[in-house]
Amino acid sequence: MQQTVALLGRITSIEYGSIEREIHVDASPDVVFEVVSKPEHIKEWWSDDASFESKPGAVGELVWGDRVDVEGMIVVEVDPPCLFSFRWCYPDSTVADDAKSLLVTFELTPVGAGTRIRLTESGWRERGWEAAQLEEMYREHISGWDTFVPRLGEYIARLVSTR
Repeated sequence: MQQTVALLGRITSIEYGSIEREIHVDASPDVVFEVVSKPEHIKEWWSDDASFESKPGAVGELVWGDRVDVEGMIVVEVDPPCLFSFRWCYPDSTVADDAKSLLVTFELTPVGAGTRIRLTESGWRERGWEAAQLEEMYREHISGWDTFVPRLGEYIARLVSTR
């Protein structure tokens, strides 16, 4: 069975309100939910390491490099196989202030035999950054999601082809 991955949408708010990406994958929402909500899968397409439980309120971390970049995170909502969300990028890498963190949400919608994944990252204005820092971080995250959302699709395709 040939797997296809298609980037469906690239929406970026000029006002730094949110970053949104959509992709369609040839996998069921159950498989996709597992891939976006389990540390053992996240470290295959996004971070170098991850540790957290997939339950609301669970605190964990996402790690890049040899612990060069460690971001605290807290799971916000878990609704299998439809939705998974977490907060991250806290001031000073702590999880003390939800109001100043970024919220990442994966919405999964069955489409035919596959799934549409809609990723939204919001909370930019609430960070309280100076304009230049806000613009720089926003552009870094746009670049990051433009890299990692296709990697998510590629990883799901590989995973499904081995099952």
